[in-house]
Amino acid sequence: MRVPPFSRFRRFTQISAIFMLGIVVGAVIYNAIYHVGYNVLWLHNQDLRVQIEQYQKDIQTLKKYNNTSTVIREIKIRSEESKSKEDNPLDPVTVKLIISQMGSDLEPMRGRSMFDIDTDSKLVRLLLDGKLYIVRDKEYSVKIRTMLVMEGVLQIWVEISPFKRS
Repeated sequence: MRVPPFSRFRRFTQISAIFMLGIVVGAVIYNAIYHVGYNVLWLHNQDLRVQIEQYQKDIQTLKKYNNTSTVIREIKIRSEESKSKEDNPLDPVTVKLIISQMGSDLEPMRGRSMFDIDTDSKLVRLLLDGKLYIVRDKEYSVKIRTMLVMEGVLQIWVEISPFKRS
């Protein structure tokens, strides 16, 4: 029995190798597209979870202070972009986690009288201005820009930046 020469199968092995390489590259591209879509979905899910927590706290407070119009019933924290050019923009998930931690720190402000906001705002500024929050093993500093109370809603604008040790 004779063994056929390998030169007859060279073209077939080249086409088979290119086909297998195409399968591998296609799987890598499909996996990358899948993970990008999943990441967008996860970010949206995290945002909705933070909103649900905030709404549940607001509903509980609104039920508790239903008949009084001069108390802080809702706390909204908004983050501003850092003014320094050297800082990279923060990850939205990190910002949401820091705002969530700040919301739990500001929880004692709910139910306070709006007319006592001058002493309370000084207390909040002393407690939170320059406070360090640790999120995902990184430290972030918070600087309060503006505090506004209107119609039972305490709105706070903060600037979040990575903490730099000197």
